[in-house]
Amino acid sequence: MRVLKSRREIALLRDAGRIAAEALAWAGRNAAPGTTTAQLDAGVEKIIRARGATPEFKGYHGFPASICASVNEEIVHGIPGPRVLREGDVISIDVGARYKNFVGDTAWTFPVGEISPAARGLLDACRDALFAAIRAARPSGMLSEVARAVQELAERRGFGIVRDYAGHGVGTSMHEDPQVPNYVDEQMLRNDVLLEEGLVLAIEPMLCAGSGKTRVGADRWTVSTADGSLAAHFEHSIAILADGVEVLTLREGEVFSHA
Repeated sequence: MRVLKSRREIALLRDAGRIAAEALAWAGRNAAPGTTTAQLDAGVEKIIRARGATPEFKGYHGFPASICASVNEEIVHGIPGPRVLREGDVISIDVGARYKNFVGDTAWTFPVGEISPAARGLLDACRDALFAAIRAARPSGMLSEVARAVQELAERRGFGIVRDYAGHGVGTSMHEDPQVPNYVDEQMLRNDVLLEEGLVLAIEPMLCAGSGKTRVGADRWTVSTADGSLAAHFEHSIAILADGVEVLTLREGEVFSHA
């Protein structure tokens, strides 16, 4: 059941989103060759707790860390640990922060040092798909328009779409209705969702250089591309307002730009 948020609740979601965004930005600055994913996890947790929030992922269904750190062919839900980042890697860092019982959820895929032109093309496409989806979201619009924006950009650029995982509503729970797929099919159109004022969504395109099929690793968390191709994942949480859309997962003073 969809839960529409009041202005007060959206303000709290904005506060949580700013904390998550600040922690994510720190992780991106420090995702350098020689750094371990565990070091990134520890730094993010420290920032979140220093702001009076708690890391939403830690303990969620048993997840053992504060961030998801997914490297190269890993798409989402990678567990941080002793893995050392190397020049040319790409890393998706997903951050969730709970503040005053509301959740901020955001992710970005960062280059580690210099990356190949092919990797840069994938990251640019996935970021642009996120921006296209946010532009497509509008009050009294339909959720399928958001999904179609991701699908059309990904297909135009020649990248695979991960279909086994999706975005979601977000509020006092990290995962709320509705699901936010990155493609449109007949089932979605039959169950399409009106974008009403107060609806808050985490939009998260997941693209890859291969087929888009996935596998779950032996740790029962890490999701990777089945064919080993490179993957990317970007996420913002947004609120549908009476007169447009607000991106909630921005740092203090940051202005959303899709240029």
